[in-house]
Amino acid sequence: MSDIVNGLGRAGAYGALGVVLLILGIVLVDLLTPGNLRRQIWADRNRNAAILLVSALLGVGGVVFTSIWTTYDDFGKGLVSTAVFGLLGLVMMAVAFIVVDLFTPGKLGALLVDPEPHPAVWVTASCNLSVSAIVSASIA
Repeated sequence: MSDIVNGLGRAGAYGALGVVLLILGIVLVDLLTPGNLRRQIWADRNRNAAILLVSALLGVGGVVFTSIWTTYDDFGKGLVSTAVFGLLGLVMMAVAFIVVDLFTPGKLGALLVDPEPHPAVWVTASCNLSVSAIVSASIA
């Protein structure tokens, strides 16, 4: 029975950390794009903004999953590792966003929240998922 209780405690801690990292991902996307992200997605039904946010959340989730899956036997060390790699994934996604913005015409953030569908959202979403895959691979 103590194994189950111990496992529940660990799952709760990793789950809480994952939720914090996902929230940070939402904040990051909101900071990188103009306007209020929550309003753009839930009130204005902006698909570009939703695709961008989805890709960031999937990326963060992938990094957190990989970090937990390959976690150290030491629970504390595994929790810290998950936090560090999750934050690294977020930072690298922001850097990729900034680099793509530098090398493309116009302001990327404005294109990505335009109500009209724009192919740039798919490029940026691909960057998010690719960066998270690279960070995930570095964990294993």
